[in-house]
Amino acid sequence: MSYCLPLAAIDIAVFPGSYAAARQRWLTQLNKLSRQTHCRPYPCDGAGPQREQLVTDTLWIGPEDAAKVLVLLGGTHGIEGFAGSAVQIDMLALIADGLVVIPADTAVLMVHALTPWGYAWQRRCDADGVDLNRNSVDFSRPLPENKDYDLLRNILYLADAAARQIALTEFEQQHGRVALEKAISAGQYSDPSGPFYGGKAPAHGKLVCEDLIRQYALQHRNLAVIDLHTGLGSYGYGEIICDHQPDSTATRIAQNWYGDSVALPLLGTSSSVPKTGLLDYVWHAIMNDRSCYITLEFGTFSTDQLFEILRRDHQLWAQAENLQARLAHQKVMRRHFCPNDQAWQEMVLFRARQVIAQALHGVAS
Repeated sequence: MSYCLPLAAIDIAVFPGSYAAARQRWLTQLNKLSRQTHCRPYPCDGAGPQREQLVTDTLWIGPEDAAKVLVLLGGTHGIEGFAGSAVQIDMLALIADGLVVIPADTAVLMVHALTPWGYAWQRRCDADGVDLNRNSVDFSRPLPENKDYDLLRNILYLADAAARQIALTEFEQQHGRVALEKAISAGQYSDPSGPFYGGKAPAHGKLVCEDLIRQYALQHRNLAVIDLHTGLGSYGYGEIICDHQPDSTATRIAQNWYGDSVALPLLGTSSSVPKTGLLDYVWHAIMNDRSCYITLEFGTFSTDQLFEILRRDHQLWAQAENLQARLAHQKVMRRHFCPNDQAWQEMVLFRARQVIAQALHGVAS
């Protein structure tokens, strides 16, 4: 059995133009599979810009009783689903053509568009402004506090850009760069109209993951989970981010499967700072000691640019009269999270094939 990177030509035409186009292409690709498959759709409230239905589609490829499962998550942050769809469509084509061989006693579970509303409307969050990747907290208990976000909240929305930058620079000089990034992006539960808002109840994508775990009894299987993201880190590079505890078995497994490129936020070796309420934690809670969860994060532009783009996005959506400005800002969002650059798109597909091959090899070993 070979786990080498497929040598098939990379075709960037798999990058979709919209959520609706991505979903149609993804579903069409299923008809080309000859292996045993099972589809499970999860409709989402709301509709897309053209009144299209919003659905998280899921696909199981392989034996129902497989002891080992590769889970490939896309669209956790809605607009990041453009790259997530491309990776999944590319992998479906490679599987259909026999260029990726799924090992014995192993299955692949693909989850397409975990936040379909955000994907369709080209935002990171859902219709309620909730960031799925800050939503995995215990809502029966007092919600986490982010006092530094509360301190910076009014600064983030200063109309004077120069004054805003001066205030943020002063905070960074006083508290450090990591503290600034954590204040803005680590997760907050007090400001529904602001970025990185974790919500007040479980979001659609979290409920989907929990149901998939139940339906497929994933707590009893060995898991390699890859969550596809974009927008943070070096341009075009797919960083393997591991949010397991540094001294855990899961971290050792990640390092064994993926090598020295594994980056750990808790040790400060990642472009990502530690965060609250990650989707990872839903999966961490059910994993055995032969499993691990990683985020595969494809970098684009600077973190400061990311914060400014998201600040503007949330500002526009808080103002109901700004429909045209919102639509114009979608182009800015799309460029940051999925650049229309052939080289970037090729790098994404190449790196994704590489990491997925490592995951299949690792979980099957």
